[in-house]
Amino acid sequence: MTLHHVRRGSGSPLLLVHGLGAGSQSWAPILDRLAAEREVIAVDLPGFGQSPPLAGEVSIATLTDAVADFIDEQGLGSVSTAGQSMGARIVLELARRGLGGDTVALDPGGFWTDREVAVFSGTLRPSIRLVGVLEAALPALVGNPVSRSALLAQFSARPWALSAQTVLPDLRGLATAPSTGAAMDALTKGPKQAGAPAGTLPGRATIGWGRRDLVTLPRQAQRAVAAFPDAQLHWFERCGHFPQWDAPAEAARLILDRTS
Repeated sequence: MTLHHVRRGSGSPLLLVHGLGAGSQSWAPILDRLAAEREVIAVDLPGFGQSPPLAGEVSIATLTDAVADFIDEQGLGSVSTAGQSMGARIVLELARRGLGGDTVALDPGGFWTDREVAVFSGTLRPSIRLVGVLEAALPALVGNPVSRSALLAQFSARPWALSAQTVLPDLRGLATAPSTGAAMDALTKGPKQAGAPAGTLPGRATIGWGRRDLVTLPRQAQRAVAAFPDAQLHWFERCGHFPQWDAPAEAARLILDRTS
């Protein structure tokens, strides 16, 4: 499968892998900042954006396989990678397999306890269903700071400060992407994220976490660093689950500074 992707800018290549939501459009808040210094390749994972769904099982392993195949098809070799949420887990899995180069993982899943993943599933699934029911009304709802704050309280530390243009693509993606349900099952019913022993990653690794993340809780960050002991931990203050929403300049700078 050839994944749909967007290429912008010039320079050393940087591959972006999104989480649940809008596909490559999820990076829109920081894409211009990144493309000003690098050649940015933002992919649509299978079943998101404009990429067709996988023909078989949807799991973190098979989604990672699709990205690994894309890297090979495009001749990207030791490309640096950055991912957010599910995409952060995928880029960590690529690094664990020895693929790619430097890695930046923003608020990755997979480092939860059984109780935490049950809460994650029990709160996020109703949110996704609600967004689906409200799909036609989403532009109006996210255009109002009060209703936007109510809709996005789980995802953003400061939803009232965000623009409708920033958040609408991801909300629509949650409602309409063919693989949202299957990817949620992969995250909540599949295995937790395996780690990588010290000295085995192909490049530098950075794990970024929002101090106010209500989706992947901040206490999970220490488990992630324990699983990837070579990784450097970066905290985003006053930030929820989407650093590209709540701290776009800081998120872009971290990705640029920690990849080559």
